Amino acid sequence: MIKPRSRRGGGRPTLSDVARKAGVGAITVSRALREPERVSEELRRQILAAIEELGYVPDPNARALASARAEVFGVLVPSLTNNVFAEVVRGIYDSLSDSPFRIQLGNTHYSGLEEERLLQVFGSQRPAALIVAGIDQTPTSRKLLENAGCPVVQVMETGPDPVDMMVGFSHLEGGRTATQHLIEAGYRRIGFIGARMDPRSQRRLAGYRLAMEKAGLLDPRLITTTPVPSSVPLGRELFRDALAKMPTLDGVFCNNDDIALGVLFECHRASIDVPKTIGIVGFNDLDMMQVAFPSITSIRTHRYEIGRRAVAMALAAISGDRPEQRVVDLGFELKRRESTAR
Repeated sequence: MIKPRSRRGGGRPTLSDVARKAGVGAITVSRALREPERVSEELRRQILAAIEELGYVPDPNARALASARAEVFGVLVPSLTNNVFAEVVRGIYDSLSDSPFRIQLGNTHYSGLEEERLLQVFGSQRPAALIVAGIDQTPTSRKLLENAGCPVVQVMETGPDPVDMMVGFSHLEGGRTATQHLIEAGYRRIGFIGARMDPRSQRRLAGYRLAMEKAGLLDPRLITTTPVPSSVPLGRELFRDALAKMPTLDGVFCNNDDIALGVLFECHRASIDVPKTIGIVGFNDLDMMQVAFPSITSIRTHRYEIGRRAVAMALAAISGDRPEQRVVDLGFELKRRESTAR
């Protein structure tokens, strides 16, 4: 770290000292530190030389002066313990392992206000790129992303209005496909069980509604949701609630695999035959879906590939070769297993 040299009059060198040394105005130095792309390369070098000679310690933004951007990818996800987002983050880390870029990871805890706060922090550090989970940013977060001055990739979803670039899949279509599969397998009183009910889960529920309405099977009593975070034990509780409202329930689409596994465990406890009496479909297709008994049908999402593709799109944009396709839909797969093999 450069130690500030003493100057006449004592004290630490100031921004005005740098301006006088460089022969420019203080506003120009400030602009060079905050928005280096707005200052010519020659002038940046002149200001950097003055900073070095005086030993001025500026805002962390100054570390990015030479290249205009810090070699950092800012990554925001709503959870670090949820396996779904852990796979996305793993794809990001693997893709950047041999690059000069470092990763700064932020956890929004599913909070729009926390996302705003983290974007303000990340933006002040002038990252090379931002990767943000979801498409439901607050107006403030949206503006922060639009003014970030770097490539932005929204991940885990697709939508009609990307901030910059986007890679993911349609949660609505995933929900519709899961429900349609249960209908085609012969189930009729199909419930939706969901926890936390963030915007992605809300769209899965919307897909369920579309399929059930089209088949003439929708009944409000079939829907059981809670804002409580997902867990396997909660899946058992919600399934009991669903049965209390609709004792003739014969199928369940769960908004994630934890809930689906909880439903399966409760079926075992209550001696409910799966798939003969109850069909179960999960979402995301975590490893436990394959090894459960019976194995559980689920919507497989390409989370690791989403992380890798997001990095590839950001790197291309950084190099000046911005992808023509701004929205990439990687789709999903319905993995049919024993829990719906009636």
